[in-house]
Amino acid sequence: MLYYLFRFLEQFNIPGSRMWLYISFRSLLALILSLLISAWFGEKFIKWMKRRNISEVQRDASIDPFGVEKKGVPTMGGIIIIVSILVPVILLGRMRNIYLLLMIATTLWLGFLGFMDDYIKIFRKNKEGLKGKYKIIGQVSIGFIVGLTIYLSPDAVIRENVEVQRGAAQEMVIKHKSEAVKSLKTTIPFVKRHNLDYSKVMSFCGKYKTAAGWVLFVIVTILVVTAVSNGANLNDGMDGMCAGNSAIIGVALGILAYVSGHLGYASYFDLMYIPNSEELVVFLCAFVGAMIGFLWYNSYPAQIFMGDTGSLTIGGIIGVCAVIIHKELLLPILCGIFFVESLSVIIQTQWFKWKKRKGERVRVFRATPIHDNFRRLDSQLDPTSRYILKGWPRRPFHESKITVRFWIVSIILAALTIITLKMR
Repeated sequence: MLYYLFRFLEQFNIPGSRMWLYISFRSLLALILSLLISAWFGEKFIKWMKRRNISEVQRDASIDPFGVEKKGVPTMGGIIIIVSILVPVILLGRMRNIYLLLMIATTLWLGFLGFMDDYIKIFRKNKEGLKGKYKIIGQVSIGFIVGLTIYLSPDAVIRENVEVQRGAAQEMVIKHKSEAVKSLKTTIPFVKRHNLDYSKVMSFCGKYKTAAGWVLFVIVTILVVTAVSNGANLNDGMDGMCAGNSAIIGVALGILAYVSGHLGYASYFDLMYIPNSEELVVFLCAFVGAMIGFLWYNSYPAQIFMGDTGSLTIGGIIGVCAVIIHKELLLPILCGIFFVESLSVIIQTQWFKWKKRKGERVRVFRATPIHDNFRRLDSQLDPTSRYILKGWPRRPFHESKITVRFWIVSIILAALTIITLKMR
């Protein structure tokens, strides 16, 4: 809104109006504004929730071996995050941008899905919340909508990066094709001068390979959104854990979005140029600001939990943003924490089921998701089960230490993700 207002005022040479057109100015302003909103609105929201006794009621005291009482802490804090993201984006973003509209739609869609899950848990006293199949349907639906929109929208285009020879020395430089086209290409980490083309993956379909490539792209989008959303949901198990990791991931995505939307930097890093994707930086700065602002209340000991309203939304935002800038294949590195959290749950459940069919009760980890493994006391273990990694770790850690160490790992993974671009 403000972008279009000051763009209009620029015609009258009003001092300061031009700075509102710069992506850097609007992005930093979005970061500051989202921080202020989350800090101010967060306090009001927590007080409102406490007055109405809308709080965590399903907490098991055995979850926290160090005796911190978490029952009665307000939940649904994801509402703070959503408001803190959307207000700056609506005020400072170019609302006609297809990528920004997709991010807003994702935020609202998965925010509503998570809200329904929290609502059922709190008001209907059903600790299971929204049935798993409905969550999956909601996640698959937004993934399908995003993938289909990128396929159909004439604004979702790229300019491919190519290598050309320049000068008498035949120096190789990166240039971009002048024509912006629909593309099925995505960035591969560690590989120089090569993008994965989904249509080539489907080349066995012959003359229908392009259509099949788009089908594959939509399927990949669905898988990415669902996987990252669930991974973030699993990571939300300790005070400040998911918010801190997500803020770090958001910074890395913001850098990738800015580089992909800047012709000069895209050439330098040998990346495809995605016109208008720089507008995602405004959204991601608001996202990072909302995460940091939420940590003001969610850091140990938490005054509010984000609930599924926040965690499902966060994961969806990360997944959709990566797909838009054609960096979805970097997510296993960038979102390595989410990936390991999900993998630990899969390994634990499948191994236990397999052994149970053989008449044994065997578990791999002390507890899952993996962050719970590091704080589980021996007294909390199932005496009827055998644990393969019972001695790891040798002693349990306080959750604040686990959280900070997971943040450090996320910083390393984010740095490695950025480094892969230059390693190419």
